[in-house]
Amino acid sequence: MRITVSSPAKINLFLDITGKRSDGYHLINTVMQSVSLYDDVTVSLDEDGSGIKVSCTDHDIPCDSTNTAYVAAEKFFEYTKLPMQEVNIKIKKRIPSGAGMAGGSTDAAAVIFALNNLLKAGLSVEEMAEIGEEVGADVPFCIYGGTMSASGIGTILSPLPDMPNCNILVVKPEIKISTKEAYEKSDSIGYESIRAADTLVNAVCNGSVKGIADELYNKFEEVMNIDETEKIKEKMKSFGALGAVMTGSGSAVYGIFDNKDDAEDCENVLKDSYDNIYVLHPVTKGPEQTSGGILNLF
Repeated sequence: MRITVSSPAKINLFLDITGKRSDGYHLINTVMQSVSLYDDVTVSLDEDGSGIKVSCTDHDIPCDSTNTAYVAAEKFFEYTKLPMQEVNIKIKKRIPSGAGMAGGSTDAAAVIFALNNLLKAGLSVEEMAEIGEEVGADVPFCIYGGTMSASGIGTILSPLPDMPNCNILVVKPEIKISTKEAYEKSDSIGYESIRAADTLVNAVCNGSVKGIADELYNKFEEVMNIDETEKIKEKMKSFGALGAVMTGSGSAVYGIFDNKDDAEDCENVLKDSYDNIYVLHPVTKGPEQTSGGILNLF
């Protein structure tokens, strides 16, 4: 038995850090959006075997028990109390790692989704999201997909109307940003000044692409103040981007365009300097079963 699932990346339309709990977890206020860049995750089962095996087309990604897809399989069997089988997970990566686009989290979501289908566990989306919360803070959103606001540590989710269609140019520079360092810099500044996402949420509800673009915000971008991020944003705006911002803790930067030709013109210029560059659009769903497999890639 096997199933292949396509699971989308996410971007943050808004991200503020609002405090820090006594257990060290940070509190955030964010609006997340699924976008049309997918990892394909094939999960197969062997009733006569045991253990979890992960392989990935990106050889820089560890495939041991630290991989979020591996952890997701463990948590699925713990939650459902179904008999453990041999689980083979094969990941075809398209979402760049270290981008702030939830590549690892969406792979975990795909595994939970796939196992629920393969084993006919009958879990609701809410129950799958509960499992996802045990894996990582972004996984519940990746289970749902679409457009959602989130608070707490990122797991208190509220659905929003679908983001209006637009063109989203994403650039992932080679620079690496330490999430730990980014949070530490935010801590050093403190949380006296907190921004509200209300205006951006209203723009989403009103279906205004320009209104959304005008309100893009990322606290990590503000506290890290990276020159290359600013250069990419300025280049995007020079080609007509309505707004541009870093996503997550980085390092990917995206711009929102209402004109696809402008986005593609900007892509053609920036791809001389960057390998990971994509013209995407908003999507309304999380993981979906797809026909065929990717086993022949390994």
